[in-house]
Amino acid sequence: MPDNPETEGGNIVVKLDDLLHARRMTLTELAERVDITLANLSILKTGKAKAIRFSTLEAICRELDCQPGDLLGYQNGETAQ
Repeated sequence: MPDNPETEGGNIVVKLDDLLHARRMTLTELAERVDITLANLSILKTGKAKAIRFSTLEAICRELDCQPGDLLGYQNGETAQ
């Protein structure tokens, strides 16, 4: 396990682009539906977010009709080193 806090959380993959494409929904439309700023949703989409509130995750899953595992994935860190 790396001790570097800069790499902490770097193995979580956000698959928001794929879900939006499959639902034919824009990032702007989702932002309006879940009442989150476009900037914050964009940070999540690009994988640059450090955390996500359960209430935000719940709202996104509700609007995209998906499970948290459809939105988030884990990538083994051994391949990234």
